[in-house]
This record gives sequence, C-alpha cells and structure tokens, in this order.
Amino acid sequence: MFGDSREMILHYFLADDTIEIREVIPPNSGRDAAPVFLRRARLPKSAPESLRQPGEVTGRTVLNVFGPMGHGGRYILDSLKTGAVSTDYYRDSDLQIGAVLNVWGRKYVLCDCDEFTKEYYKTKYGLANFAPIKYKGDPAPRGGKQWPPYNGFGSEEDSLCSCMGLLPKPPRRDFVKFMERDRHGLDSNVLRYVARLDTTKPIDVDRRFIISYFLSDDTIAVFEPPQRNSGIIGGKFLERGRVKKPNQPRFSTTLSEYYLAADLYIGSRVDFNCHMFILTDADEYAFRYMEKNGHEFPVSDIGKVISKLKGFGQANVEQIADFFRRNDPENQGKVGYEQFRNLLVQIASNNLTEHEIITIARHFSDRQEEKVDLGVLVSIAQEQLRKDNFEIFGKLIESFVHQDTDGSGYIDPEQIRQVCHAFHVPIPDDLLRTIMSRMEMNEQGKVNYANLVRLLNWRENPISNVQYTQPPLSLDQTWTGNKPSEGIQYVCYAALMQTLFGEARQ
Repeated sequence: MFGDSREMILHYFLADDTIEIREVIPPNSGRDAAPVFLRRARLPKSAPESLRQPGEVTGRTVLNVFGPMGHGGRYILDSLKTGAVSTDYYRDSDLQIGAVLNVWGRKYVLCDCDEFTKEYYKTKYGLANFAPIKYKGDPAPRGGKQWPPYNGFGSEEDSLCSCMGLLPKPPRRDFVKFMERDRHGLDSNVLRYVARLDTTKPIDVDRRFIISYFLSDDTIAVFEPPQRNSGIIGGKFLERGRVKKPNQPRFSTTLSEYYLAADLYIGSRVDFNCHMFILTDADEYAFRYMEKNGHEFPVSDIGKVISKLKGFGQANVEQIADFFRRNDPENQGKVGYEQFRNLLVQIASNNLTEHEIITIARHFSDRQEEKVDLGVLVSIAQEQLRKDNFEIFGKLIESFVHQDTDGSGYIDPEQIRQVCHAFHVPIPDDLLRTIMSRMEMNEQGKVNYANLVRLLNWRENPISNVQYTQPPLSLDQTWTGNKPSEGIQYVCYAALMQTLFGEARQ
C-alpha cells in the first residue's frame, strides 16, 4: 500500500483445498498485530467479482415447468447443468515459487516454502528447483554504540555504567575470579618482584622496590624497603590499585588498558604513573606460579622457550659445545649460572628475555628440592590439635578400623580425609595431605593409619623440641629479593644439549 513489502505466511490445507494467510508483523513496525490476515477459505482466482443476481447461483437448474403451479405441477431438472455459474479456485498445482496470486485484488508473490512443501511437490509433481526469491534488501549496517568520553569523575567503569540506563548501577566485579584466586591457606596468589628505577640519577640508582601483583583483582602495590643512611624514607610507594598502561588518552570513549600479570616478568620495563621500573628478580612463589600456568605466561612456558632457543642454537652447535667443554674441564655436565647466562645472551643476540633465560636455567638446574622435615609438620599439626583440645583419638582409630575392610592396617588417603572431616579434625587439608605423603604406604598407595594417629596423638607422643617459624600470612615488607644461596648455582647443560640437539654433547 505504501511501497513497502509485506511479509506473509500462506497455509494451504490439502484436506479441503482451503487457504489461510497470516502476516508477519516485525517489532516496532507501527502495525496492529492482527491474528489472521485472510480467514481460512477457498480462494477464487478471479476475485473480486460483482454480486450475482438472486437465483443465478444455485445447485439445481429447472429447464421447463408444465402443468398448474403448486400442487400437481411438473418440472424437469437439467442434469447437464446448462447455464450453471462455475468459479475457479486456487489448488496446490497453482502454488509454485515465483507464482503471483490474486488475493481478492491484491497481488502476492510466493518466494519460498518449507521442507515439507518441497518434499510434497518433489514427490507429486517432480519439481526440483526450489530456489527462493530474494525479496528483502540487504540490511543497513548498524553503527556501533558510541559512548561519551570519560568525564574524569570516579573510575572509567563507573562512569560508563551511568550511561547505560536511567538508574546507574555499580560495575560488576568478577567474583568467580576473586574467589578462585584469593588467598587459600598458604597459597597467597600474590606475585612479588624486585624492581629498580630506570634512571641515571645517582640518588635513585640504588633504590629497590617490591612490586606485588594481586591475582584476585589485578591490582598492583609498590613498596620501598627502608635503607639506612640512604637519605630516602622508605615505605609505601604506590597504593594498591589497578595501574594504567602509558600513552593512552585520558578522556577517551573506550576503556583504558591496565597492566596484567603477563606484563610483569624479569627484565620487563613498566611505567607506573610516569615512574619507569625494571624488574630484576622475583620470589619463589612467583616463579612456580608462572611455570605452572605457562599458558598465561609465555616467558615461563618451557616448551615455547626451548623452541625459541632451538632457532638460535642450530647455527651455533659447535660454538655451544666448545663453550661447555672449556668451562667444564672436569666433565661434570654442569656449569655456573652466570657462565650459562652469558652464553645464551651471546648466541641469542638479546632476543631472549632475562626471564626466559631464568626459565631454562631453573628447568635444567642442579639444585635439590628441599622438603620440610616430617617432625616439623607433625609439630604444627599437634600444636593445632592442642589449641582446639582435640583428644578423641580412640574414636578416630575405631573409624579407621571400620574403613579397613580387609584388615590390612592400610586405607586409602581419601578415606582418611573423609573421616578427619567427619570428626572435625582441626588440621588444614594441605597439611594433612603433606603428612600422609610422608607416611608408610603399601603397594596400592594406601596409608598406615595406625602410625598416622600415633604421630598426631599429642597426649601420648608430644613433639615439643622442633623449632618452627610460621610463614607470613601478609605482605612481607622486609623481603628485598632472593639471597645468592637461594638462586640457581649450576645448570646441567648435558640435559639441555640432549633436549635441543637430540644428543648429550660434551
């Protein structure tokens, strides 16, 4: 009517050859959503037509009437229906894609059909071409929402939420990430680094800072340890919060980028509020966390670093072998870390970061993993049991005996954890797991529960001569980096050569 296309759905009923038409009303079109556009009925092809005279359309035709009218009269019916008015209606054979239908004076074009209709016409009429007719133009490209620029009040996320509705709502925090990466027991989920200022000023060259990255909310805190006779008062250098990356417009229509955990690694240069820092060291927890989550930290992914090193080492195989031969005259298969680092810097031409070199050195290091003495662990557990006045060791051993169905004296560690949880034993789960890993086990990996209860029984077997230092549960502001004895002393180059070139070359 107004030049726009009207989308209809035509239903043809095979039972009685009737047709029904329903209109598809798009949202916000301004039209009333009528349930039916054309009520179900037979659709004549020549409609609309003028009205017939009375008696013109009838089921019977009388040819001749003789005799008196009324009672006793005679009439003859036309069996050939001479002069009868016939109306041609639409049938299924008239409905094809591309056909134009006359719906009471309005022209409708059939553009497409469903799968059942296609299968029906393919079976009955042998049709195979059901290409639809394009009746809609390409939709106009929708422009993305352009948010107003940041106005400087509050955080960028908070200002953006005020533009999304009449009733401003605070920005949503990622509580799942917060709960997963918040402090759990001895797992702090805080990565700490040692950093220095990238400056040539004599007063700032020797200043050292502790950068703490909190994984729970991606915030950063910077602390400067006090140094005697330095003339600088140490303490909190940067309040905990998210830090923006440099060279970003302050009042922008898009959210700013912030420093993430992957941006902090040894050797990286970071700009915190116009203060340039160079990261020089990290604590053991940060190294282990990054190596455990190598998919998030490419510089700690040993597979990627080794692949990168292979590209540099293939052309310098003889040079590398000669270097190890000269620096290991006793053929012990290991060299010092500083010598190993100088070699990688030389052959990689500064294409390896300091953290990647440390990742290789840690992976092939010669140091032994130190374990906490079992007596120290048991003393911690007994101290916790003593504080909570836990003394029902008899019932605890009875429950273990009930779980020991074969009477071997050994049960599964998971069953021990379940029993301890049922009796509310006040020992942290990670500590209990560590103690069970040091206990006597059989071939099936089951634990001798009698020895475990005997060690935990602080009444009969107290352990009081073990000196233990509680690990810090808050930010250790006195940590200024790893001691030389805590670092990597030697690197097993033989294992590295085997990994790189397939043979242990001396």
